Parts: sequence; structure tokens; C-alpha cells
Amino acid sequence: MASTPQPLSGSEIRETFLKFYEQRGHKILPSASLVPEDPTVLLTIAGMLPFKPIFLGQKQAEVPRATSSQKCIRTNDIENVGRTARHHTFFEMLGNFSFGDYFKENAIAYAWELSTQIFGLPPERLVVSVFREDDEAFAIWRDRIGIPAHRIQRMGEEDNFWVSGITGPCGPCSEIYYDFHPERGDDNLDLEDDTRFIEFYNLVFMQYNRDAEGNLTPLEKQNIDTGMGLERMAQILQKVPNNYETDLIFPIIKTAADIAGIDYAKAKEETKVSLKVIGDHVRAVVHLITDGVTASNMGRGYILRRLIRRVVRHGRLIGIENEFTSLLAETAIALSEAAYPQVRERESAIKGELEREEAAFRKTLERGEKLLQEIIAKSKGQQIAGEDAFTLYDTYGFPLELTQEIAEEQGLTVDVEGFNVAMDRQRELSKDAHETIDLTAKASLDAIGNTEFLGYTQLSTQATITAILANGQQVELAEAGTEVKLILDRTPFYAESGGQIGDRGYLSGDTTLVRIEDVQKDGHLFIHVGRIERGNLEVGMPVMAQIDRACRRRAQANHTATHLLQAALRKIVDPGISQAGSLVDFDRLRFDFNLPRSLTPEELQQVEEQVNTWISEAHDAEVNVMPIAEAKAKGAIAMFGEKYGDEVRVVDYPGVSMELCGGTHVHNTAEIGVFKIISETGISSGVRRVEAVAGAAVLDYLNVRDKVVRELSDRFKVKPEELPQRVTNLQGELKATQKALDEVKQELAIAKSDQLLTQAESVGEFKILIAQLDIDADSLKTAAERLQQKLGNSAVFLGSIPEPDKVSLVAAFSPEVNKKGLQAGKFIGQIAKLCGGGGGGRPNLAQAGGRDPSKLQEALEIAKKQLTEGLQ
Repeated sequence: MASTPQPLSGSEIRETFLKFYEQRGHKILPSASLVPEDPTVLLTIAGMLPFKPIFLGQKQAEVPRATSSQKCIRTNDIENVGRTARHHTFFEMLGNFSFGDYFKENAIAYAWELSTQIFGLPPERLVVSVFREDDEAFAIWRDRIGIPAHRIQRMGEEDNFWVSGITGPCGPCSEIYYDFHPERGDDNLDLEDDTRFIEFYNLVFMQYNRDAEGNLTPLEKQNIDTGMGLERMAQILQKVPNNYETDLIFPIIKTAADIAGIDYAKAKEETKVSLKVIGDHVRAVVHLITDGVTASNMGRGYILRRLIRRVVRHGRLIGIENEFTSLLAETAIALSEAAYPQVRERESAIKGELEREEAAFRKTLERGEKLLQEIIAKSKGQQIAGEDAFTLYDTYGFPLELTQEIAEEQGLTVDVEGFNVAMDRQRELSKDAHETIDLTAKASLDAIGNTEFLGYTQLSTQATITAILANGQQVELAEAGTEVKLILDRTPFYAESGGQIGDRGYLSGDTTLVRIEDVQKDGHLFIHVGRIERGNLEVGMPVMAQIDRACRRRAQANHTATHLLQAALRKIVDPGISQAGSLVDFDRLRFDFNLPRSLTPEELQQVEEQVNTWISEAHDAEVNVMPIAEAKAKGAIAMFGEKYGDEVRVVDYPGVSMELCGGTHVHNTAEIGVFKIISETGISSGVRRVEAVAGAAVLDYLNVRDKVVRELSDRFKVKPEELPQRVTNLQGELKATQKALDEVKQELAIAKSDQLLTQAESVGEFKILIAQLDIDADSLKTAAERLQQKLGNSAVFLGSIPEPDKVSLVAAFSPEVNKKGLQAGKFIGQIAKLCGGGGGGRPNLAQAGGRDPSKLQEALEIAKKQLTEGLQ
């Protein structure tokens, strides 16, 4: 009896797809980074995104046919992850692309051959959709492929017409669906029924250009853009109920389940949801960190941080108490390293980032609990607002379920509807920000042609004005006093890029002068931003373009110093340091790098000395353009996540530093003069920042510091070198004064509290003392503990109004009182609500606060009544 063949693994599906198209003339291209070149999106959200410039006509395709497996991230519907069979944040999109080569007939034939003959899907289980007006595609499927007409569904524009934006390239698409339940018959097929159908292959026929009036005109070159979801095809071929149980994700889920001591097969549905979320998100964060993203509260960093926190949160929900994310990362790395070797290369960075973020989030959860107590106090015994619950969830990663649980303990409810409204609003913002790929062409400017950059060798040049923009509009003429953006046919001005700001300078004509304050780059166009100081400016006018030489020298010094700084850090601190960002300004430089700790003062001094040593050694620059493979073979450093062409510019100071860089630099390190580190700080988890000055900017920096030192010396009447000791002495005097003040306050609290002993009342065998004592909260706690100890078998309840709008409460109960069923924490929480507050603590000692001092006396009276009743 023949054995049943093993289904293809996820890796085999990926390899089979790519090889299939390679054999049909497609060049296999590697996945682009999750950090895209496209500034309109935060992350790579579609397989076609790396090819956007080609589809726009901004860049020539290097090959007529290509195929790739592209890593993608989408978070606009993150709440569906784990709850549906196929929603993900991270996914791989297998694609084949034609750039003006083949079109519909070949694309459809290839897709059908791959699906049925190579992957072996039964034709009778496949249904296709086409755009309702695309008779050509319908005919190909019916007549060439042989699909019965009733299994070809015509769909509307919303489902089957791909658009890039309001204007730009667009076209109909055709999708292939797999039928999980063919036994239900072909009558009234509903492709929206995701219990029966799954769309696994989408073919986009990019054949039109849409103008501002909505008119469609055929593109000169028609393109093909397809996408097959790797996870979806794995679900189909591996015959599992959802994408999560494929071999692409389930090993991560199994690792998490083992850590939690859970049998996945027997787990409750909500537990399975948490495990699926963990499995999905761990893949996402591993690849994000691999591509250079670090956790922060902005942009991509915020997405990474949110995903990590959701992993930790769902781990907590299934009972994982100890740190666990790095263990899951090991499984994810092992699953991915064959296709993406860089995940193993970045293993230490991945695990380090996860460990730091997980540890920090566990502390954040503690802070969230404290904030929740403040929110409970603010609610004044009523419902917790949905906005507050969402703030806890979105900012602190605090689960709604946990908020509800704690609120219930305090006798409160949560406005879940308000929470959902806030969640929907955030989801829409996320969708707007991350889902749309805008391919709208700026036709009028694109037609102008590229700007020729001469600034590496020339500081001035004759040029011609090719475009003028004023008030956001393209104009032919602009007058004196107008703020303008100008495009020249050639320029010596460096445009902001690679961390270096744009040049400043002037454009001059016979009677015209334009001051240029900034230069930006849009594709191959250099946009000169400035103001017309005198005369008029018109398109076609010749001008002399002259950069500010002093500013350029400062930028060159700071940029080269940044390269030397990175080399010194790698030499002295850690050879694995990599750049995470930089700024090269005229008066300072900033260098961000990956390191999980701060630099010691000794390391900072050694780095600074090393850079100044290289400066004094007068190393010449060698700048060459070469193939990127040759540059990397020579050891040139590339910024992680940066995109480079086939040929790159290499800036080399032999024996010191060699980097891929398009910026401007000194010809010899001696031109820098001197280098000074100003500060070293942490800007996010695992990312440090060094700020420094170089060249002429050092003198500016020292002049400012010298002025401050002289003023302090005059004020304190000491020599500059005596200032540190004088400040130390003042700090000591202040500390001693504060200590004496605290001691006086404690003595006053004791004295006041001792006077209250006579007010204690007997209730059976117990003493109770309820009183107002207007001292600060810490002193109130001390007084309550002291009084309870002096009274012995007793219950002490004190209140104070330390500030006009603040109430402090303390309860101190003896063990015998606890045995009567009275616990300080629970008791004080109920009383605090009367003052518009909340709180809690241990059975024997608890504190609380409130915001309504007018209710303090009433609260004390009720406390006395309840204690009397409870102790009788």
C-alpha cells in the first residue's frame, strides 16, 4: 500500500513558487526590507511596494520579468489577529511581475498552471473572480483555461478593480479562490463566505491611467502585479483549519504553549486566540528588529513596541509569569533563517531588544495599575470612562479584561461601548496611515527632467530655472519678497539626505537675488527653498548658483567627524555597533547607534581622544563609485535598512573608516581641526545617542561654556577650578537642611498624634481612634502606625487635608481586628469613595486618597460607625 505523500512545507511552497517563475524567464529578487524607501508608508505593506517607482514610470525596470517573496507588515486590523483563520500582522507575499512584457493571457495561464499542476489543487475546487466589465479576462478563463462560466464570478469595482489613488495607474484584477466545501454545490456561490472560500492568488492587470476627472486611458506599457499569500497556500496544502496551524507559525505557538503548560488541542478558544496572537506577533517583531527597527513611541518604533507588548500581555493572559519572549524568538529565528539568513545574524540584537522591552513593559503594567487606581478615584464611585480604559490599553498596554476585573473589585463597571468607540477611531487612523499605497504621479514636475548635481566638485555654477513653486502652485514668474521653491537644471547645492542637511547659499542674476535656506530632494529633483530678495524670477532664467562656503565647510567637518565617531565606537566600545540614525548640521552632529547600555565616562574620553588622534594624523579621503558587492567585499559599512543601488559611492579614510555615503566630506581629516563630545544619552530601549561638535563649531561651543563658567565664578566668588567643590558644598548644606526639616515634621507629627491618644474609645475589648490630623501623607502614615502600636488591640483611622483639593486617609489595624473580619485595605477603599477617591493596602495598614475635602468629616463618622459595628 502506497504511503500518503507529505504535504509541502512553507519553505517548499516558497521555493516552488520562485523556481516556477524563474524557469519562465523571471529574475528572482530578494525581499526588500520592511522599512520601505517609499515615504508615504511606515512599513512595507504589499509585495508590489518595492516596484512602485517602476509602475510610476520614475525608474526603468532592470528586467522585464521578476518574482519575489516579500516580507510585509500590516497592523490596521490588528484586533482580528488570532480571531479569524487568516488575519496576520506579518505575512509573506509571493509575487510575479511583468514590466511591459506579458499581460493577462500569460498571467492567467501561469497562475492556473502553478495552482493546479505544480501545487496540485483540484480544478473543480477553484473559483475565480473578475471585474464586472473585464470581458477579456472572463473569456480567457472560460475559453483558454476551461473554467465553467458559472464558476467565474463578476465582481464590482470595490472588490476587483485596483487603484493606486485618486489618480494614477489602475486596472482590473482577477482572484483565484479555493473551495473548502464543494459538496455544498455551485448554486448561488458566495465568495464572501470565508467559511467556504479563501482567496489565495490575486492578479492585478495594471492597464489604465486615471486622471483627475476619472477618465481612463490605456497605459503605454501594461504591467502585471500578482500576489499569493504564502500562509494561505500553506493552510490549503497542509490541510489545517487556519493559517496559524501551518508549519510557518505553529512551532512558535507550540513553544508558547509548552512554556505556559498548556495543551493547545485541549485549550479553550480564548486561550487559543492568545496563543495565535503570540505566534503571529513574534514573527513580526523578529523581522522588524532584523530590518533595523527599534522600539520607541513614534512611527515604526511604536508599531514594534505595541506588538511586543501584545505578546507579553497575551502571555500573561495564558498564565506565563516569567520573561519568555526571547525563547519564542529562538523558535521564530530557526523557522526563518533558511530563507532570511540575516535573522540569525541579528540574533543577539533581536533577543536583546525583546528582553529589554519585556522587562520594561512588566514595570509599565505596574504603572498602569497605579494609573487605574487614579482613574477609579476620579470616577467617584461610578463608571470608568471608555476613553480612560482605552488610554490604559493603548498607552500602557493594559488589557481591558484586567481593567474590568480590578474595577469590579471596587464595585465599578467599565464603559465598554466608549472603549470600542475609541478603539474604532484609533483603528481608522491606523488604516488611513498604513493601508493605502499612493502611486499618484506628479506629472508636471516629472516632465521637467532630473537635476544634475555638481556639488562634489563645484561650489558654484551657471544654471537655468526649470520650475518655480509659490504658495503650493507652479508658476511662471515670481516677484521680490515671495517665498519660493525652485528647481534648476544643474546645481552645486547638496540636498538633505543621509542625515546631512541641505546647503545654504544664493542664486543671482543681473538684477535678481534669491537667498536659499534649504534644499530638499524629491526623486532626482533638487528643490531649492528660499526667498526672492530683489528682482523678479521666471522660468528659463539663467542664474549663478553659489553655496555658502562656510556652511559647507562646517557640514563637511561634522559629516566626516560622524564617520570617525562610528569607527571609534566600533573600535573601543563594541565592534557590533550599528548606526540607527544621524544628523549632520552646520553647528553640531548627532549619531544614534544600537547599544543596550550607556557608555562609561572612560569610554567617552577614549572615543573622543581616538577621533582627535585620527584628525591630527591627517588621513586623506579616497572617494570612489563601485559596485555594491565590491564595496561590501572591501569592508565598507552600510547603514542598516538604507537602500542602495547597484553602484554606490564609497568614502574611505584608509585604515580608519570606510562607509557607503552620498554626503559631502573633508579632503583630509586635518581639515576638521578638533572634535568634542557634548553628551551621551539613551533615546529609546537599546538605542544610544552621542551629540558632538567639530571644526569651527567647537569654538562656538567653548565660548558659550566659558561665559557660563565666568558668570558662575563671579557669582560664587571662587576660581573656575573651585566651582565643583563649591557646588558640592551647597548640595550638602541643602541635603542637611532638608533632613533637619523632615525630622522636625516627624517630631511634630508624633507630638500631635500623642495628643490624640486621649480620644480613643473602647468597643468591647478593642480601642478605636478616628480623627483628623492635618499633616502630610507620609507623616500621617507614621502617626497611624505609632498610635496603633501604643493602643495595642486597636483600630486607628486618620484623615487629613494636606492640600486644598486633596484628602489623605490611613487605616492601621491590629491582628486581633483582622480576625474580626476587618481588613485595612478593603475598609479604607470603601471609605475613600466618599471623598471621591480610592486606595488600598495590606490587612493591617492601608492608605487612600480623595479629591473632595468637604466630605472628610462625613467619611470619618461613617468609618467610626462601621468600626464600632464590626468590633462589637
